[in-house]
Amino acid sequence: MKLEFFFDCSSPWTYMGFEMIQPLAKEFNVDITWRPILVGGIFNQVNPGVEFFKVRERIPQRKLDHMLKDIGDWEDALGIRVKFPPTGHPVNSVKVMRACLLLAPQGKLVPFARRCFQVYFGEDRLISDDAVITDICKDTGIDSQWLFPAIAEQSAKDALRANVDEAIARGAFGSPTMFLDDVDMYFGVDRIQLLRKAMERNRANR
Repeated sequence: MKLEFFFDCSSPWTYMGFEMIQPLAKEFNVDITWRPILVGGIFNQVNPGVEFFKVRERIPQRKLDHMLKDIGDWEDALGIRVKFPPTGHPVNSVKVMRACLLLAPQGKLVPFARRCFQVYFGEDRLISDDAVITDICKDTGIDSQWLFPAIAEQSAKDALRANVDEAIARGAFGSPTMFLDDVDMYFGVDRIQLLRKAMERNRANR
């Protein structure tokens, strides 16, 4: 089985999915292919004329109130802290998502991304801020003096853009988006139970 996880650290639902997808993959003995993206970049292309950073203004208050209940329920279920909305939401996550791309081959993507989620949603600190990113690097054993020049390279910019373009081409419209065996797409934390069923069928058919 091939399992891909397209994600952006600026999304609370992605934080939940990030924590849920790892034990699921371990249970099925499947490696996760982590695919960093910019959810705003996907949104702006899929929804032309609707500005991503103003979309929250269009959500009815009743729906927002229920969303906060949902978030609280997920916090209890997963044992994580999610303040919503955090300061500056939605945050520009481009630097940390480029960093995730560069850290993946080193095996450091997961601890770095997890700390980004914790800092943004648990500690209410902006992950767009260089000083905050530097602290995240310290917490995860990453050399920030190497990282900042590396994420400014054109190759890092192009790689993240390529992930966004690929996600859109394959049908994605948000984060988290998961693919099982390249073509079977699941969107959102609440679809992970459906992904599990698909993985069970896949395993049974082998």
